[in-house]
Amino acid sequence: MSHALPVFTPEEKARVQKLLAFRVAQMMGRKLEEDDWSSVYCAAKGIPEQSWSNLNIDVMHGRLGVEHKMLCYRSKPSLMAASGTSLMHPAATRSLRTGDLWGDPDKEMASIFEQYRDLLDTRRATVAERGGVSPSEVDLRTGWLLWQESLREFLYFEERMVAPESSEYYAKWVDKTDGKRKGSRNLWIYERKSGKKRFSLTTSAGVKLQPYFDVPGALDPNLYHWTIIGEVIDTGDVRIWLTRRTAETLRTLIGSLERDEVSRFVMEAARNRSAEPSAVVDPEDVDAVVEVVLSAEAYAAIGEVVPSTNDDHLIQQLIDGNM
Repeated sequence: MSHALPVFTPEEKARVQKLLAFRVAQMMGRKLEEDDWSSVYCAAKGIPEQSWSNLNIDVMHGRLGVEHKMLCYRSKPSLMAASGTSLMHPAATRSLRTGDLWGDPDKEMASIFEQYRDLLDTRRATVAERGGVSPSEVDLRTGWLLWQESLREFLYFEERMVAPESSEYYAKWVDKTDGKRKGSRNLWIYERKSGKKRFSLTTSAGVKLQPYFDVPGALDPNLYHWTIIGEVIDTGDVRIWLTRRTAETLRTLIGSLERDEVSRFVMEAARNRSAEPSAVVDPEDVDAVVEVVLSAEAYAAIGEVVPSTNDDHLIQQLIDGNM
């Protein structure tokens, strides 16, 4: 049975794609940050804008509390390759204290789990106070976002945020050293039922509890997948997202945003371009994006000769060369 929870309605999922497309156009290839995703998430669900802080969980609204955990997954073909796999996140929390690094590993594990439970109780109380509900009503979740370094694809799911029960796990100490610096003792924690490694407690440079999480299978309805750059749709064509300013400039230049006209323009531009990098054009700060479809042949042709950080940037460069 899947552990993933419903998050978005079909309308909200579609809004996420548009909002992510606009955000990616603004980012111009920079690294995705926590506030980028939190802003998109809240806007898509109609949650009031929240200032991001690493001191609190990321989203608090009514009875809902969501802590976002992001992981760059370096997969070139498709991010869906991560579905059904187990991955490690580099840090869940640093608000933990270790005891005897040479003592009983199971006792140390129990202490860590108890501290984590106290931390979750504090978070639950904070959400309850802000939302005007009782702690028992709070829906506390972890949201896992996987993203490609190219910013082309994103995967997201949520699960309950709960403290693990010590009786369901066992632990052992592991000494690690790379020969260049002082070694460290880590606590590896395994699930008794499956034998899978589920947590790694690192003790060097501060205490970190690193969780291993299971990505739902590809057919799970609560695993949300978005392609933001060069999305191949059912017809075999490619859908791209442009800021409204770019789209209107393109319409003025070629007279239409219809598939055939855009494809013809792009193919002609590809024939007239060299493979030399173009200057970066900053996208206009607008509040909307426009969906445009072109042939896969045209998209592939121009992608070979025009380096770009996103589809809006790609079309901006074509416009710049034809004005």
